[in-house]
Amino acid sequence: MLVPEPLPDLSVPRQIHVTNVGGAGMSAVATLMAQMGHRVSGHDPAEHTPFLGPLRDLGVIVGTGSEREPLAPDVDAVVVSTATPSDDPDVVHARDRGIPVVHRSGALAEICRQRAVAAVAGTHGKTTTSALLASVLVGADTDPGWVVGARVAGLGASAAWGGAGPLVVEADESDGTFLVLGASAAIVTNVEPDHLEHWGGEEALRAAFHEFVAAIDGPTVLCLDDPGSASLVGSARHPVTYGVAAESDYRITDVTPRGTGVSFTITNAGHSVDVVVPAAPGIHNARNAAAALALAHQLGVPVDTGAGMLSRFRGVARRFEVRGEVGGVVLVDSYDHLPTEVAAALAAASDGGWTRVVCCFQPHRFSRTASLWREFADAFVDADLLLVTDVYPAGEPSRPGVTGKLIVDAVLDAHPRARVMWLPALDDAASYLTAALRPGDLCITLGAGDLTEVPDLLIDRLSERAT
Repeated sequence: MLVPEPLPDLSVPRQIHVTNVGGAGMSAVATLMAQMGHRVSGHDPAEHTPFLGPLRDLGVIVGTGSEREPLAPDVDAVVVSTATPSDDPDVVHARDRGIPVVHRSGALAEICRQRAVAAVAGTHGKTTTSALLASVLVGADTDPGWVVGARVAGLGASAAWGGAGPLVVEADESDGTFLVLGASAAIVTNVEPDHLEHWGGEEALRAAFHEFVAAIDGPTVLCLDDPGSASLVGSARHPVTYGVAAESDYRITDVTPRGTGVSFTITNAGHSVDVVVPAAPGIHNARNAAAALALAHQLGVPVDTGAGMLSRFRGVARRFEVRGEVGGVVLVDSYDHLPTEVAAALAAASDGGWTRVVCCFQPHRFSRTASLWREFADAFVDADLLLVTDVYPAGEPSRPGVTGKLIVDAVLDAHPRARVMWLPALDDAASYLTAALRPGDLCITLGAGDLTEVPDLLIDRLSERAT
């Protein structure tokens, strides 16, 4: 279990400095602390990120690039992420002055100690499910807070402290953070092998999820359709189940594609409610929505009310996000980067009524690619044309022989007639797509790295092509 260095008690005003503050996770910590009434400063090596402007609007003093203000003389702690190097100047200065250097998990744990927490855990689906749950609770006037790993269109921000309601937290297993949050209620969407470089193996990862659910004294919502989540039922004190499985407490039926969304019926204790989620397609998102409805119901929100809130859901950044339409080509960007995530996103795309589904995929991390490349063999069966780029390192050093070509080889070994292109550079991929895309196509970029820049390139280039 991860045991972070403790943050000073946040029940009294503090001065906190946050490193890498422009990222989704660290900006959320800074946002919550500022809204709680603490004085917050921060630094990010990037000059611009989507989160810096909102932080400055909250009064957070933000430095970027080489711009470094000295640490305030009365700073109580410096919060770091896994990506913060040990020789970061703020870290060095803090240690020289005896100021606590606290990992994000420790900061989030102390934030969570101030109120009731509804945690959303799982190998994937956490961000969308957290956003769906927060949207339901906001719409039902429960005055929640939330910490979500991406911007939520209908909520206006990725994080907010809120009021008397629960704090919805996307509970990250990648570094063990989910074990220190002290959640009183939770969802576990699924459990699959990932982040094994942290856990040392799949057995340890699965044991951590059992530890997580065993510590929760309120409702623990588990997916019976996922073997990993279903295996946790015996460890949970108050298990609540959902899924298409007939024995689910909240059963999903009649799943129907609706373009960039999905509709379904959810039944609990003999009461059925029709649900439409307009900006989250596929059966996997029907499950995510059912999980949000189930936990909200357990927390006092009628399922009918929750379904009404989901009908207004406008989506989450980089989760099947429609980025534009040019010349009859729809451009969608999505964060999915694990084999099952990729397969689910493309299955949803294939149900959307487009003439072709054209996929550009960027593998994420050398360690993950080395472990999982064979499992991508069948992940792209719903793509009519697939482009694979090189690996996005996410700070990892390269590994000999580990490139995106491994995924190309896996796909072609399993499906020799598949249309697959190996284009390592993003600009080359964008150039090929500009020439290849035609009216009626859905072009979907998949990956957690800088591939997210490609849709903007395509919008510009396709617009030029049309003139």
